[in-house]
Amino acid sequence: MYLPRHYQVTDQAVLYDLMRRFSFATLVSVHQGVPFATHLPFLVQEGVISSHLARANPQWTDFDPNQELLVIFQGDHSFISPTWYEKHPSVPTWNYMTVHAYGKPRIVEEPQAVKQLLHELVVQHEQEWDMMQLPPDYLQGMMQGIVAFEIAITRLEGKFKLSQNRSLADQKRVIQALSVSENPSDRAVAAQMRKNLGED
Repeated sequence: MYLPRHYQVTDQAVLYDLMRRFSFATLVSVHQGVPFATHLPFLVQEGVISSHLARANPQWTDFDPNQELLVIFQGDHSFISPTWYEKHPSVPTWNYMTVHAYGKPRIVEEPQAVKQLLHELVVQHEQEWDMMQLPPDYLQGMMQGIVAFEIAITRLEGKFKLSQNRSLADQKRVIQALSVSENPSDRAVAAQMRKNLGED
């Protein structure tokens, strides 16, 4: 992605934290010569991300262990009004946090490994329902309708575009405006901006 240096984040702990908090991500590959995307929940572990897609989805048929895929994790984001800036004329923009994970895929076929992956994906979000209590024949039938896979991460790109190109006064005015927003994503962007300025 386009990644000016002042927006670049290389701290792996920060990148993995965003990936885990926003684990519903977009898998991008090339299918029959054109871009193809699927929106999926991911299990994020150090060095590897895992998920599954419908067997009827043709994207998995192009998985090549020698070809990188892209998974986009989109974090908090906010519209930035030019009215918040000190100097005019100015134009609106968008502040956001995102991580691009690149890696090579491997289809997971061993039934016990598939079941374990599904279980870990469920418990990541579900505290009351236990997948393992499903009737075995029903669970097996459901598993036959999916393709589980893992992606060994080859590189991570982090971009936190948070008004770093503006003056300190402008950044503080943006923080002030976002902090009183009713939108939790706006407030989260403000919190990260404060952290960038060493105020948190």
